[in-house]
Parts: sequence; structure tokens; C-alpha cells
Amino acid sequence: MRYQISGKQIDIGAALQTHVQTELEEILSKYAGRPTEAYVVFSKSGHEYVCEAVVHLSTGLTAQATGKANEIYAAFDASSEKMDKQLRRYKRRLKDHHKERSQPVELSDAGSYILESREESDDDGQDSVNAMIVAEMETKIPSLSVGEAVMQMEIASAPVLVFRNEKHNGVNVVYRRDDGNIGWIDPRSSG
Repeated sequence: MRYQISGKQIDIGAALQTHVQTELEEILSKYAGRPTEAYVVFSKSGHEYVCEAVVHLSTGLTAQATGKANEIYAAFDASSEKMDKQLRRYKRRLKDHHKERSQPVELSDAGSYILESREESDDDGQDSVNAMIVAEMETKIPSLSVGEAVMQMEIASAPVLVFRNEKHNGVNVVYRRDDGNIGWIDPRSSG
């Protein structure tokens, strides 16, 4: 497994890196089949340390957790506890997902854009319909079943997930509704 442990404007010592690798290996060995890479980023927000951990599994799923605390080790521990809880909750589904799938999840390339917020556009006197592109990035769209997409969205603590539906290869969206339920958008061509 490949690890990338870094700090945003703070130094990360070798002892912390070893602690992070040891703890993540222990958590992932209990629940996940074959993790491929882990990204852990430490930063400081006011008086608190923030730890953001993202682990990519060989099945294409991604686990993500964030922790905050006054101590840097405690911030990682809070993050790892959240990841442990997420993976424990989905342990059976992760194992079933791994057994059913002989190949890793297929990923398609896509463009991702950040648009200028509406408030900023209105201040300039620009028409808010023609928002300016602030940033362009590449992203990956996974090919999943609807159940896998919901599980991926919940594991990553994301409000929305765009995916390619394995059944008909169309682009779909799952999202967390205001009422707490999950919404699913499945556009169909009429014809």
C-alpha cells in the first residue's frame, strides 16, 4: 500500500508518519480487502489540528474521514475512529462487493469545474447566468451499481455522488436529501 502523509504549513515528523501507517494498516486489515493508497493531510485551523484521511480501496471505493483536536495525534485518532466506524458499518457490504466484482471498479475521465459564486458575480454587475470558471480539474467517475454508489457516498461522507450506472452505462446521481433520505437521479432517453 502506498502512503502519502503530509502537512499544510506544518512539519510532520517521522514518529507521526509511523503512527499513522501502523494505525491505518490495523484498521484496514480488519475491514477492507486490499487498500491501494492512503492520503493523510494534517493542517491547523485556529487552535485546532485537522486531520483529513482518504483511503482508496482496490475495488474502487474510497473511505474518507476528518478529525479535529487540540493535539495532532488526537486529531488523527479522531479521524481514524470515524473511518473505523464507517468501515465497520459497511464491513459486510464491502466484503460482498469485493466477492461479486472480479475486476476493480472502472473509472471514466471527466472534467470538474469550480464556478464563481453568484454573490461575487452580482457585485461585478455581471449576469449571474454566465458565471465565470474559477478552476478546472480532472476527476474520475466510477462505474457502480446504485447500492454501491449509495455506500460509496456514505463512506466518503459526501453530499452527492455522480456515477456511471453498471446496468445501462448511463450517468446517474445519488444525493442526500434534506429529509435525510437518499435521492437517486436516473435520466432516461425517451424514444
